[in-house]
Amino acid sequence: MLIEPAPAKINLALHLRRRRPDGYHDLETVFAFTGFGDTLAGAAGQGLRLTLSGPTAAAADVGEDNLVLRAARVLAAAAGVAANAHLHLEKRIPVAAGLGGGSADAAAALRLLNRLWGLDWPLERLAALAEPLGADVPVCVFSRTMFGAGKGEALSAWPGELAGTPVLLVNPGVAVPTGPVFAGWDQQDQGGITPGVPLSTLRNDMTAAAVAIAPVIADVLAALAAAERVTLARMSGSGATCLALFGSVDARDAAARSLKATGWWLAPTHIL
Repeated sequence: MLIEPAPAKINLALHLRRRRPDGYHDLETVFAFTGFGDTLAGAAGQGLRLTLSGPTAAAADVGEDNLVLRAARVLAAAAGVAANAHLHLEKRIPVAAGLGGGSADAAAALRLLNRLWGLDWPLERLAALAEPLGADVPVCVFSRTMFGAGKGEALSAWPGELAGTPVLLVNPGVAVPTGPVFAGWDQQDQGGITPGVPLSTLRNDMTAAAVAIAPVIADVLAALAAAERVTLARMSGSGATCLALFGSVDARDAAARSLKATGWWLAPTHIL
């Protein structure tokens, strides 16, 4: 039995530039990954099978369109091997939360099956294979802080060291579908991201559209911004999850304790 983590993706900034003819948006973003996430286990077996468990498993799709199964079939076809594996996914990442849960799971499947099937492909090759599965899947293959451009697949290093930074993830318990948030963007290009600039000078251009759909997101952001020793409070991706970076673990945990009474979903973690 092999085990592969599927770290939750967060966007420390997300600048929208334009809508593309293919329906995607050109964007610039700072991806990071956390110690919190899902876990994929896999073993040899006849045929391809996926089972799910965990606190958010009930909201996940376990049908043939599940990204884990799609990733397995894509890798098997590219490698010319039989898609034989018994997989089990422990789901913790909330669905439709701006944390890239499905993308993280697909990327974990590529990494795990790369080992299980003895392919020994480099991550770069897996990431190239991942692009048709979704815009966030290639960066999830790497699961490290990176700058993303294009539709998120044009990846490069992000200057600076963020590993170990304490993070508090907060979701108010509402699912915000990505499509309506993109559709609600005001289409105003407010400029791109220069790699290495302070994160505090950047923004998430999807925030206003997400707040229009789920006003409670504004309450979450205000609560996080008011916490002691917070260095950044921002919505992740298309929401509804928000994140806060802190100067210390103690400050992060104090903020988590202060928000416990809200009933919001909380995950104290750190940047990988």
